[in-house]
Amino acid sequence: MPDEKHGYERPPTPPPIPTYAEATSSRGASARLGPHEVSDDAERQGLLESARGSPARDSRDDALRQTMEEMDILDPESAADGRPPRSRPGARFSKRFYSIANPFSSLNLARIRWPASWRPDLTFIQQRIPTMPDEYKPGWAVMARLGGLVLIISLVYVLVVSDVGPMAGGFGAQFNPEWVRGTAISSVEGWRIEKNLEYISSYDHVGGTQGSYVLGQWIEAKFKSAHMDTYTHDEYWVYMDYARKDGRKVAIVDPPEKRWVAKLEEPAVFNPPKAQTPAYHGMSASGNVTGPLIYVNYCDKKDFKRLADSDINVQGAVALCRYYGTQPDLAMKIKAAQDAECAGVLVYSDPADDGFKKGNPMPDGRWRPGDSVHRGSVAQTNMIMGDVTTPGKPSFEKVERMSKDTNPALPKIPSLPLSWKDAQKLLQSLKGSGEKLPAEWVGGVPDVGDEWFSGHPDTAPKVNLQNLQDEAPQQLVTNIFGTFLGIEDGARKVIVGNHRDSWCFGAADPGSGTAVMLEVARVLGQLRAEGWRPLRTIEFASWDAGEYNKIGSTEHVEANEGALRESAIAYLNVDVGITGDQLWARGSPIFQHAWIRVIDRLSDPRENKTLKELWDSKSNQIGNLGAASDTAPFQYIAGASAIDFGFSSSSTGSPSSHPLAGSCYETHSWMSKYIDPGWSYHSLLAQIWVLLILELAQDPIVPLKIDHYARHLQEEGQKLLDWTETQTDGDYDIEMFQPLVDSLSNLKKKADDFHKWETYWYNQVYATGGFETQGVKMQRVAHNVKIARFESDLLDLPRGEEDKGAHGLPGRDQFKHVIFAPSADNALESSVYPYIRDAIAEKDWDTAHKAIRMTADVLNRAGDNL
Repeated sequence: MPDEKHGYERPPTPPPIPTYAEATSSRGASARLGPHEVSDDAERQGLLESARGSPARDSRDDALRQTMEEMDILDPESAADGRPPRSRPGARFSKRFYSIANPFSSLNLARIRWPASWRPDLTFIQQRIPTMPDEYKPGWAVMARLGGLVLIISLVYVLVVSDVGPMAGGFGAQFNPEWVRGTAISSVEGWRIEKNLEYISSYDHVGGTQGSYVLGQWIEAKFKSAHMDTYTHDEYWVYMDYARKDGRKVAIVDPPEKRWVAKLEEPAVFNPPKAQTPAYHGMSASGNVTGPLIYVNYCDKKDFKRLADSDINVQGAVALCRYYGTQPDLAMKIKAAQDAECAGVLVYSDPADDGFKKGNPMPDGRWRPGDSVHRGSVAQTNMIMGDVTTPGKPSFEKVERMSKDTNPALPKIPSLPLSWKDAQKLLQSLKGSGEKLPAEWVGGVPDVGDEWFSGHPDTAPKVNLQNLQDEAPQQLVTNIFGTFLGIEDGARKVIVGNHRDSWCFGAADPGSGTAVMLEVARVLGQLRAEGWRPLRTIEFASWDAGEYNKIGSTEHVEANEGALRESAIAYLNVDVGITGDQLWARGSPIFQHAWIRVIDRLSDPRENKTLKELWDSKSNQIGNLGAASDTAPFQYIAGASAIDFGFSSSSTGSPSSHPLAGSCYETHSWMSKYIDPGWSYHSLLAQIWVLLILELAQDPIVPLKIDHYARHLQEEGQKLLDWTETQTDGDYDIEMFQPLVDSLSNLKKKADDFHKWETYWYNQVYATGGFETQGVKMQRVAHNVKIARFESDLLDLPRGEEDKGAHGLPGRDQFKHVIFAPSADNALESSVYPYIRDAIAEKDWDTAHKAIRMTADVLNRAGDNL
């Protein structure tokens, strides 16, 4: 019947099956020949006839056949039984299995005799089974080859599909991890980092402005060129403020003979000039105030107390103080002045701290020149991180906001930064007014005299401070992301971050970190292009508005805090990457093991020693985190283990080690001439960063050690007891600390037991030739999950839907970590056991008892979860 689908008639009977000779002939049997053509069969017959009766030809044929067999061109079986040779691809395929299959063909298997009593009669079935002509029946050799093929397929299934094999197929990667590390180190190129920084620092890019947005687009293009798997961004609408044109002024207005107006702005640092950021404090209050000038050293609370003890009233005064010193947190300087009821604050950069007293200033050296200004944020990060109007929730476009007028993180009095040349005139005007100051209050400003004076409300000159800010209640900020997806546990990720915005050109802060991060991304992208894939996802992040109270990173964490607590293995941050040659690090104590492994592989470019040798020689430790970088929201809100590191002129990474912080003098030229001329430390920082990423993203077992964490907490527990002794006159019961002591001991024991499984795994896998079964692999992945979740188990969070109680640090409930928080007195420093310390500092012993029990309970639960 016709085929309805194809429209052709089926032949009534099938065509005859061709013979082997017909099937292998170049023409069909019925093909028409031209008048002068000779059939292929006739041609082959003629060739055969011409060869008959020739012994020499027979011997040559035998030699040729043997040669062809040795070259795998001719199948020896076909030659032996007289069958025509097969096609070359088939022959090659057969020969590959010949050595395997051939032994099977020689096996003489004994026939199984059926017992006569119950031998089945299969005649009925045999008569109905289709028969096959003898010439098509497979021989034993063919059956043996098929059996060998089945055996090979079975082995492949067992080795690959079942994950029973060397490192489970290399733990999902066909690249030797050691080769990957070596390739990553050797692939770092300093000249690329320099080119990155040359562009990054070519224009100012304050957070939330067009400069930061354009730089973000450029960074996203770099991510795409690095062969990343995904790219995305997120946006938030946040409170920010900016300097208003002609809205700032500092002047001596009385007495008339001392009248003077400050210059305020830095000179153009480029020729021809480029747009430069005005001199101002981000998040400062607007105001226009006039009052007596009082010098207050570093604006520390102790400095205000000393003046009060000397009967110098600062109420209504304009305070003048230095950066850094005993109170390095700029925001807390303003807070201390506000608490002392000052009308406004002027903060200047003293040459004794970061100017010519330290070394040659720009343009002849690395240190701050006399007309340089140090910009910064005055929001209290230790009270609220991120957008100060939306603590605890992301700043989406339509969200309820807190009033800035009653906001605990915003100052209520205006402030401005000054260069020391502007401050010089103010200090000179105080001569003979108020108290003669001790040596520790005397700075390095020249031509002020050997004696410095505090000023007095009755005799000091009157100063006018005007600071009118342009407020942006909902300023758009944008974060940029790119990821390399993991192939084993892609849901878990190592986050690599750096804020891109700067107070001006930002060659060091954060440009050096941004330039290095892009080189790290390129190196990993190069590995990715060669086929390498990490076991766990690596996510790169470029934060906006980091200088403004860590806004971009905090809003991202608040928008994704639940997911980050589940997925984030660690957060690795570099902002101020290079300002010197001394390695420093601050982070969770869980990084100690991985950090030492990394720095032990690398050498200092100027000394014939490894970084570990230099690290140990200075008795360096990974310091505790404060809130100086974008690590803060990850550690304190999401519970993601975080670390921040770099090279500076101080092995502690102190803020004063950056000689041009917040200045437009911080340019590419300054970096290349005076900080890292050969770009060797930028390259070294990239190598440290990429190796640390690889430690966490490609090692089978994540090398974060909870037992190190537990040991560190025991040490910090002893420091807490010692500190408590200094806060009281012995009017407390030391037994109240027993729950904490017991919980720390319990955590240490459970952490030691937890890591013993890793020894079992290494013995089970590496000691047996690298074979990991599916069951062991699942145990390893689950073990890694527990490591990643440990830090989030230390958060003070509701336990179930029925838990409606207060959670978070009292008075600062955005901070959830029971072990670490920024200090209430200095956001740049860490407070360990902050719930307990804050209560003891207030002499609130009932709250201290509750804080100790709560902290102990959280530690016990975290240990139980191991």
